[in-house]
Amino acid sequence: MRSADFTLSGVSIAEIDYKGRDALRVTMPASAYQNAAVEELVDRNFMAWQPLDFADGTIEVEVASVLAPDAPAYARGFIGLAFRIDGGGRFESIYLRPANSRVDDQVRRNHTIQYVAFPDYRFTRLRKEEPERYESYVDVALEDWIHLRVDVRGAQARLYVNRAEQPSLVVTDMKYGPAQRGGIGLWIESGTIGYFSGLNVIHAG
Repeated sequence: MRSADFTLSGVSIAEIDYKGRDALRVTMPASAYQNAAVEELVDRNFMAWQPLDFADGTIEVEVASVLAPDAPAYARGFIGLAFRIDGGGRFESIYLRPANSRVDDQVRRNHTIQYVAFPDYRFTRLRKEEPERYESYVDVALEDWIHLRVDVRGAQARLYVNRAEQPSLVVTDMKYGPAQRGGIGLWIESGTIGYFSGLNVIHAG
């Protein structure tokens, strides 16, 4: 991956070596962190993305999430993929909260993986309207390389983590439906230094 291949939405990008792998480091300025004391925390569109014409297929990438030194208390190492990014800025996304995975709080552990559809179906709405349907647990850790594979077909998406045979999250009703198509994004949120390596996009059919 080359940084020049990506369009930036509120983030900075750099080519770097992380734990022996060529990677793209994606960061956001501290001034963009959300303030939990005065606003509701929501998913946003901070990402580096490629303006592809992706509809159905498979997206694979290695990610590693590090908490920034000035990360807010609510930071969880938010990192993942946005896909089918259209000209109006809508997209589907599946991301991780690695800091949740190994805590002694089962509710937080169950919020390790998240599906959202930006901007209409952020995690706050989905968690309120259909709790547990779009979130799941997987054993991952901050700072480690994590392999993600998202298989997208029609209104369905399946996330496979670290080359597991079975998906860790199954979404059967992606909110923007099978006609949605567009780019692929490397997505982060407040307090995350994100590393991405080996992005591979395979178009179906």
